[in-house]
Parts: sequence; structure tokens; C-alpha cells
Amino acid sequence: MASTPENIREHLSALRIEREGAPARSRRWMRWVVVAAVLLVAGVLAGRRIAAGRVPTIEAAPVTVASGGSTDGVPILSGAGYVVSADRYISIGVRVGGRIDRYLVEEGDHVKQGDPLVQIDDREYRAAVARAEANVKLAKAEANLAKQKRERAESLRPGVISREEVDIRRAEADTAAAKVGTAEAELVQARVALEYTTLRAPRSGVILAKYKEVGEIATPGGFSGSGDLIRMANLEDLRGQVDITEAELAKIRIGQHAEVVPDAYPDHRYAARVVKLYPQVDRQKGTLRVEVQIEHPDDQLWPDMSARITFLEPMAGAPGAQGILIPRSAVRSSPQGPYAWVIRDGQVRRTPITPGPTFADQVQITAGLTGGERVVIGDPPPLEDGQPVREAASS
Repeated sequence: MASTPENIREHLSALRIEREGAPARSRRWMRWVVVAAVLLVAGVLAGRRIAAGRVPTIEAAPVTVASGGSTDGVPILSGAGYVVSADRYISIGVRVGGRIDRYLVEEGDHVKQGDPLVQIDDREYRAAVARAEANVKLAKAEANLAKQKRERAESLRPGVISREEVDIRRAEADTAAAKVGTAEAELVQARVALEYTTLRAPRSGVILAKYKEVGEIATPGGFSGSGDLIRMANLEDLRGQVDITEAELAKIRIGQHAEVVPDAYPDHRYAARVVKLYPQVDRQKGTLRVEVQIEHPDDQLWPDMSARITFLEPMAGAPGAQGILIPRSAVRSSPQGPYAWVIRDGQVRRTPITPGPTFADQVQITAGLTGGERVVIGDPPPLEDGQPVREAASS
């Protein structure tokens, strides 16, 4: 029987194996894929809408304007110290012993060089002066008599007295003259001792303390200043003294401007200048002592007062020019150059800046800011130009 096309198709159809339900399962799988893709796209879009509607909270600080120039500056270092006298403290003791007769000054009195401070009982020393004066008169009288004897012996003709007698008269005259010199020296010494019974100020200053009372015996010398009667200080040259750590020494130099603020009067600020760097570092503390001279001290500054001493550094620019300062954490870097996030009308704006010198935790900005703006500080979340932000409440 000849094969026809219809017979061939029938035979081929008989060999095919049917898979029941395959088209239905394929369609269901495709539907799940489409649903997952739609959900994914919807989630991304929803996330973007939520992120766009969320305003990040950031920390901000103002852009400050400071006066520049040769006499002003920006604080770069500050420390707690003390007010001291340039001459430290002057302790005055007696040169001769005696009973304290009276004090001529009180604590807090201002004195000038040469002013009397303490009077020691001087009766014994006046008597010594009178005795020395009498000895001078006696020595001069004896010297005059010896001189006359020598002249008489020399005037006699040879043969009347021996040469030996003449030599004796000459020796007696020379001895008497030497005794006059000794007596005069003792008189000077007695007068100096009498002068020492009045203690006088070695220089101008203020009386800080009296160590003994009237009627006590004052003795010269002694251990640990036991013979001192008066303690004074020179308040015309007051200084601030502070210890600086070795890590900060590079910021300090002779002639640098500083500011002294006493703890007792925090609203009083005194201009100062670095005048002394001690030549030795304290190995135990790792610090170096620095002194600043207060340019215009007044009556409200006293030795040993606690004070805060701040060292200043002039800003770049012409004297008197204004300097723009922002916190160091507000300066950010990018391949295009440094910039800062500036807040305007509740939005952040990426603003290119030109940083200048650094002063402690502040940076001078020479271009890009004018002062009065507010900049983002710290580590804020990712920001975009023009993005709304909310400033964190200051604590």
C-alpha cells in the first residue's frame, strides 16, 4: 500500500509524546516574573519618594569675621597660669641685729625706692658712732703731738740729740697718723651700722607681707629667710606665667602677642607679649614655662592671681583687614578643589572656597565667603546641591 502524505502525518502523530499542563505552568511562571519586576520597580520608586521627602538633620556653625592686622590675632593656644612679678618677690632683712622699734609701712602700701620701711632700735648704734667720733678726736690729738715732737727733734742741731732719737720721733709720728686712719674707718663703719637700723625699699613696689611684730628681735642672716622682715614686689612689671606642652611649643615665639584674663575679673582683658622662654623643659611634666609681659597692668592685677593666658596669631592680609574664619571641620575636599556646604534658605549650597592659615580649630578663608553665613560642620549624611536640610538644635 503506497504511503500518502496523510498517512505519514498520522504515523508521526502517533510517535509524539504529549506533555499535559506544560503551557499552563509556563504561563504561571511568566506571570510571577512580571509581578516581581513590578514590585521591585515600585519599591525603588517609593524609596526615592521617601528619601526625597526626608530632610536630613545637620550641625552648622556661623562664619565669623575677625579683625586682622599686626596687633590683633586669632587665638591658637590657651592655658591656665598665674600673674607674677617680673622681679619675683623681694625679701628684705636686717643687716644688723636689734629689736624692732616700729614698722613704717603696712601691707598693700606702695613705696618708692629709698623709702623707709622698718626702724630698728638704734640707741646702741648711736652710742657706737659717738665712741668712734671720740676715738677719731683722740687719735688726731695724739698724731698732732707726735708730729710736733718729730719737727722739734729734726730742728735741733746735730750733736744735740742723737740720730736714733730723731728716728724714734719720726716713727711715733707715723704711728699716730695711722691710728687716725684706723679711727676714721671705725667711725665710717659705725655710721653704716647706724644707717642699717632703718630698712629702706631697694626699689619701687608694693608691700606684700610683714614677717615679724614690733618688739621682736631681728637678726641678720638665718636659714630659709628667717631674718626677713618685709616682702614686697614690683607691680610696674607684671607678667603672666604658663606651662606649655612640648607638642605646642612650635606655636610660641618671642614677641608673639597674647592676652591675659584673670579668673577674678573675667571681663578684663590685658594685652601682653611673649618675653621669655625658660631654657629648660620639665622632664617630668613635658612642659616649658613661658612668660608674657602685660603691657598695661592696673591695680586689679596682683601677684599669684590665677589667669588664663591665650596666645594669638595675626591673620593673613594687610593690617586692619578683616579675616573670615570657619571651623576646620567645615572645610571639605574634592577633585575640583576645597569647598564648604553653605546653608541658604534651608538648603545647602556647594560653595568653592580658598583656605588660608589654620588657627587651632579654625581656618581662615581668603575667598568664597563673606561672613555671616552658616556652614555645615562635622560628618553630615550625603548631601546634594540644593537639598533641604534641618539644623540640629544647639545644646
